[in-house]
Amino acid sequence: MKKAAKGGLKIIVIDPRRIDMVKSAHKHLQINVGTDIALINAMIRIIIKEKLYDQGFIGRHTEDFDVLLSKVERYTPEYSAEITGLAPEDIIEVAHLYAKASRGMIAYTLGITEHHCGVNNVFDIANLALLTGQIGKKGSGIMPLRGQNNVQGAGDMGCLPNQLTGAVSLLDDEYRARFEKLWNIEISKKVGDTQTRTFDKIDTGEIKALYCIGENPLVADVHMNHTRSLLEKLDLLIVQDIFMTETAEMADVVLPAKSWGEVDGTYTNTDRRVQRVRTAVTAQPGVKEDWEILCELSTKMGYPMGYQSSEEIWNEVRELAWEMYGGISYERLEKEYGIHYPCPDETHPGTKVLHERFHAESENEKRSSFVPVEFTPPLEQPDEHYPFTLTTGRRYESYNTHTQTRHYAAGVKIKQTEETLDIHPEDALHLHINDGDLVRVSSRRGTLKVKAKITAQVVPGLVFMSFHWSEVPTNVLTLNEYDPISGTAEFKACAVKIETIA
Repeated sequence: MKKAAKGGLKIIVIDPRRIDMVKSAHKHLQINVGTDIALINAMIRIIIKEKLYDQGFIGRHTEDFDVLLSKVERYTPEYSAEITGLAPEDIIEVAHLYAKASRGMIAYTLGITEHHCGVNNVFDIANLALLTGQIGKKGSGIMPLRGQNNVQGAGDMGCLPNQLTGAVSLLDDEYRARFEKLWNIEISKKVGDTQTRTFDKIDTGEIKALYCIGENPLVADVHMNHTRSLLEKLDLLIVQDIFMTETAEMADVVLPAKSWGEVDGTYTNTDRRVQRVRTAVTAQPGVKEDWEILCELSTKMGYPMGYQSSEEIWNEVRELAWEMYGGISYERLEKEYGIHYPCPDETHPGTKVLHERFHAESENEKRSSFVPVEFTPPLEQPDEHYPFTLTTGRRYESYNTHTQTRHYAAGVKIKQTEETLDIHPEDALHLHINDGDLVRVSSRRGTLKVKAKITAQVVPGLVFMSFHWSEVPTNVLTLNEYDPISGTAEFKACAVKIETIA
């Protein structure tokens, strides 16, 4: 994106913080935390009122346009400006830029999804892209930027609770029958639970054992003290990981797995490109790949799994989910720099652009519905007792929960070696806080001590922390509320107070 900006790409950054990406941006909308829907609805209203959309496109390919128009009617630039903290003219300018662009892409991250209304935020982004026809053509579309490098691949392989490998619903009888026939078993039609609902069932005693692979929920999940109490309730906790994480230290059984540099296989990135990964370094003795551990466990539990390699497993994936992966062989991946699925056979070049049907002149048999949504504010607002809004996110160099990147190799220079509370100069002055002072941060759920960093990256009233450093467990503060559809926690907004420590 930064390279493209040098060539003339106009980047609009919408973020409550003045992140480094702003340096490459044409414009920065420093929005109030959790007010994305108010902004997007205002942009939709402007585009409709000024007829900046393709009426023929809407007529051929969409439905429920009138419902969308009705929903956004009250989101005038002035009304949305009051909610978002932006200037009305800036909202109008960005709406024009996006609608009039020959090609426009929306790339979003956890700042959209980690809210109680995260799914609605995504729906509204889709409404905006569909309204303007910025979908189904090169250089357009919606790009969810994943937090880790194989999140897309994990979901595609069946790690979502309602889908089989190939991203097809578990309830699709014909598709499910493929797996049942090859595996010689009957697969339950009961849809699984999200992590959130699974943890709720630990609380009620319905679930007594947890098998955790490559995840550190004690650090990653909201309301850390509550998560710890849930893990302590379990009769059996198994952790399969590459380091002794905070969660692994609580486990009854720890299964050591190989790291990313010690394995052979494929990764899928966020634009559906399947790529080969190869063993770079030799693992320690007695450490196995994740699939080897799962095969051995399955065999001991009565269902023999005799796979001999990652390639053998991949070929089974190609056989079962051939519409997506049939043509993506290891042999092709050795010669080509990744192949985009769907790729049903070996003569297929891969699909670099999805949804091209939107730009056919003929009318779509299956129209895409707009899903109008209403703005709802963050669930916990600042007040006289907890006057600041805390938003959380990542530091540039620390990967996820810092499990891997805290084990620095000799010679690696790290820009930020400890957690800080990022606070605006005006707030620091009012609280008599100097840069580097130790402060106490408290919410209704917990408290911690951390060094203050005075910075104009945040606005007055807003503070920021990451969840990378276990020594400063940020998630003792965060709110134990979730999106009812996805189960994603509201990491991005909770109320805190800040006190100086003598």
